[in-house]
Amino acid sequence: MAINRLSAMRREKDAFFKTHPQSPLSPAQQDVFTALEYYDFDPTLDLTVTAESFAHDDFITIETTTAELRRYRRAGRFAFAVHGKTVQLTIFETPHGYFLPFVDASANRETYGGGRYIDVESQGENTFQVDFNTAYNPYCVYSDAYSCPITPFENRIDVAIRAGEKLPTGAWLKAT
Repeated sequence: MAINRLSAMRREKDAFFKTHPQSPLSPAQQDVFTALEYYDFDPTLDLTVTAESFAHDDFITIETTTAELRRYRRAGRFAFAVHGKTVQLTIFETPHGYFLPFVDASANRETYGGGRYIDVESQGENTFQVDFNTAYNPYCVYSDAYSCPITPFENRIDVAIRAGEKLPTGAWLKAT
């Protein structure tokens, strides 16, 4: 993704959080919200990957932050190198498209400890566009009213992916 498009998406998301009635923020938080925190754009983390297919009936049950159970199909696993280390992640299929939850080494320090998500685009024939610059925090980071899938063990990696959203900061977090 081009940096201009990514910047526009980030501005739109900040505006949504600030003004939209369906924002995950409370009205008090919206009143003082300024912007989310993001890593700088890193074009090396915008990947086109070919995933190793799973059997069509390979499903996983993932628990959410509110102890619900959700079922996802494993769509494929891919490997990539970051900071000289090769890691693997699994892409899941949902009724709404493809989904990549992941926890990396920046968790609990720079990013949300429960992981971040990427909405993955299929390019056909087990090829996917995976842009870590678009990694985002689940809404349960901002409100207990949301039930978010907990990243499964297979998508926990020991290298930092410094792209996408960071942990939220600011006075708006404490507004009630």
